[in-house]
Amino acid sequence: MKSFEPHVLSPMQLQSYLQTAIAPRPIAFASTIDANGKPNLSPFSFFNVFSSNPPILVFSPARRVRNNTVKHTLLNCEATKQVVINIVDYNIVQQMSLSSTEYPDGVNEFIKSGLTMLPSDMVKPYRVAESPVQFECKVNEIIALGNQGGAGNLIICEVVKIHISENVLDDNGMVDQQKIDLVARLGGNWYTRANKGLFEVEKPLVTLGIGVDAIPDFIKESKFFDGNDLGKLGNIETLPTEEEINIFVKNNVAVKGVLSSDDTEKIHLKAKEYLNNNEVLSAWKVLLAKL
Repeated sequence: MKSFEPHVLSPMQLQSYLQTAIAPRPIAFASTIDANGKPNLSPFSFFNVFSSNPPILVFSPARRVRNNTVKHTLLNCEATKQVVINIVDYNIVQQMSLSSTEYPDGVNEFIKSGLTMLPSDMVKPYRVAESPVQFECKVNEIIALGNQGGAGNLIICEVVKIHISENVLDDNGMVDQQKIDLVARLGGNWYTRANKGLFEVEKPLVTLGIGVDAIPDFIKESKFFDGNDLGKLGNIETLPTEEEINIFVKNNVAVKGVLSSDDTEKIHLKAKEYLNNNEVLSAWKVLLAKL
């Protein structure tokens, strides 16, 4: 067995050991607004429920390990004392991941991730309409745990209103654990689906995905692509060039056959096949080949 005292590890190593060993972790999909009313949306896996009476949720936007900066969510909670914590199910996991991209200040992650802003009843931040459960919260206290990269900031939230989709309720009006299809975070690119097991989601780090808002309408309006598909497509940093597309089609007999049929359904289903295998660039090449 290997043993370490935390101080001998680099902040990155320590964070990695903690995140891979203490898992799976639920995800607080936190919606906030800044002092000027601009919305922000970001996920945090240092999160859980700590009291039912009063109903208290706690999540922690840690200082970034690589440069010791703080996140907009923390600044917004300090400024407004309000947050909505949206629960993440499998249907929105890719869009949730895309929202974690570190876009510049002022960029609306709702728009970038293709999620819908739903007005709250008792707080100013918007809810994520696609989330199965949404908790409107007031911020009771924020506790800084340090001032170095990796240090957490406990945001202690009191739930003031709960919204639950009827689609995840059982006959007795309680949340059905099969229907809600929750996901949780592990280390690296790994997640777990409560009723299915492990899967990977490529995490945006230093790249900036083009966002769902940059996807052409003929793709966004296709009946064959769900929110997770759009999240994958929006997570790419740059679209393939015409030359790259032509080479791909020329060297792929199956794709060439689908494209020659000029059948939109077949083309989209072929792209969907690539998306299911996490071959996002190939999916884009199929979709853009006929433009």
